[in-house]
Amino acid sequence: MSLLSDTNDFLEQTGKISRFTGHFFSRGIKPRFEIKELLAQCYLIGYKSFPLVGLTGFIMGLVLTMQLRPSLVVYGVQSELPVMVGIAIVREIGPVITALIFAGKIGSSIGAELGSMKVTEQIDAMDVSGTNPFKYLVATRVVATTLMLPVLTLLGDAISLFGAYIGVNINAVTSVRFFFTQVFQSLTYSDIVPAIIKTLFFGFAVGIIGCYKGFNSTKGTQGVGNSANSAVVLSSVVIFVIDLLTVQLTNLLGLN
Repeated sequence: MSLLSDTNDFLEQTGKISRFTGHFFSRGIKPRFEIKELLAQCYLIGYKSFPLVGLTGFIMGLVLTMQLRPSLVVYGVQSELPVMVGIAIVREIGPVITALIFAGKIGSSIGAELGSMKVTEQIDAMDVSGTNPFKYLVATRVVATTLMLPVLTLLGDAISLFGAYIGVNINAVTSVRFFFTQVFQSLTYSDIVPAIIKTLFFGFAVGIIGCYKGFNSTKGTQGVGNSANSAVVLSSVVIFVIDLLTVQLTNLLGLN
């Protein structure tokens, strides 16, 4: 009985999010556009998230290099360390880790912000005053998350590769030019383009789920907390599902 109930809840939740997404495409992206609010959200979502993404990327590149080096030394291929780290960061680790950090920070923020506006009836007040709350609150945040996550991923990858360079130089002396020459010679468009494209879907998923949870928050402070928490959890799961589908698609298309 519990399994059946959980399945029904999952299907119901999926249907509601799909309808919410359809509402975004049918009404949220039509003129008139809230350009000023969109730019403000890009600043808050993108620029304000950069320090956390940069710090995480640097530590990730440094630790990954330090962890891989002993294994490569055993097989005598430590010279390939920059190549392996570069491909791993650009193709998979960088986009996914950045998206998870993004979901934790931005997904919870959107869920809590819109949830608090919902329970205090600010959204209803906007509707009564003639402002379209869906276009002003949802469309701007979803577009901002979709645009900003690829930018943050590129910046995070660059900082992560710099962290990897520092990690390589802990045990050996390698010039910056030689390190990054090895990295970029091993990368192709089929490594970079799919990784960036999937971050667009990651960002869209984080934005739409955070907005959905906030817009459907229940009454009270507990409802706001639940909206923020469930937005992070569901966004993280969807990120992994999208990543799995992307990997399978690129394999079928022969891009790997």
